[in-house]
Amino acid sequence: MAVRFGIVGCGTIGPFHIKGIKANENAELAAVCDIIPEKAKKIADEEDVPYYSSMDEMLRAEKLDVVNLCTPSSLHAEQAVLAASCGVNVLTEKPMAVTLADCDRMIAAAEAAGVKLGCIFQRRVTEPFRSIKDWVEGGVIGRPLLGDMYCKYYRAQDYYDSAGWRGTVQFDGGGAMMNQSIHIVDLIRWYFGPVKTVFGFARTLARSIEVEDTCVACLEFASGAVGVIEGTTSVFPPTIPHRIELHGDKGSILIEGESLSRFEVEGENGEVIDRLEAPAGDIQAITKPTDIMVDGHIVQIGDIARCVTEGGDPVVSGVEAREAVRLILAIYESSETGKPVSLL
Repeated sequence: MAVRFGIVGCGTIGPFHIKGIKANENAELAAVCDIIPEKAKKIADEEDVPYYSSMDEMLRAEKLDVVNLCTPSSLHAEQAVLAASCGVNVLTEKPMAVTLADCDRMIAAAEAAGVKLGCIFQRRVTEPFRSIKDWVEGGVIGRPLLGDMYCKYYRAQDYYDSAGWRGTVQFDGGGAMMNQSIHIVDLIRWYFGPVKTVFGFARTLARSIEVEDTCVACLEFASGAVGVIEGTTSVFPPTIPHRIELHGDKGSILIEGESLSRFEVEGENGEVIDRLEAPAGDIQAITKPTDIMVDGHIVQIGDIARCVTEGGDPVVSGVEAREAVRLILAIYESSETGKPVSLL
């Protein structure tokens, strides 16, 4: 039998999860839920499934295997704990929560109930990002020295005004870093390993919001490598793609948007070998929340369905997803105190 999924939150990201469920033969959309009944009903009518305005009611009425949390970030912890208490597995959107205490509550509840807790970081399971992890770990670029990431996005004021929770401390937990840049923050830490020390500046420079729209930080990795993080929603034009730059003593890998744009390593005689075997493809900016591909959601939804039926941990577990939140919160702490923050 197919693994039964319930969607909680029928806003911007919910449809991506629905597409991911429908693309997996071992998954089935069983119900949807939103506190605004009209939103839930619209999707329910389209998908021919029941809808609810209460997650608790949905959990009691439907025999679900997994709930997908597509709600404002600060609600994830309470909803994950509720699902776990009902013996239902959880796949949550990023960030998994906005405080470490809430991350830990989610992890503890899942462990106590014996259910799976996964988090969407879709680039970990799609190319070229998946292969880059193998190349770095395999020593293709030599000893990692410098790992940088830049998310120079644009969100106009009307984006924040479009929903009462956007740009708020209570519901978003942060701004350009916690909401938009966290995917790339996760990748840089995934590639280069744990961060030892961070020093950052988080500022609200362009938008009328409670959280940062512009942020920079310097990193020292546990390995001894160093790096830079830049995350904004304030820069213009809105067509600048995110960028990752990974440098080792034997080579460099550069990613622009969703494409590998440069991959050069040192040959036996010191010559430059270009390992970029195919054209980089379209290098596009993420100009709005829907400018993402569904491929990663398809893989991660199929993955947690497999975990439910066969056992094992999700490809991005709650324990692993917690680390991106931890790093971003350390950047915020450094910005507030004016001092470096140690994470080890």
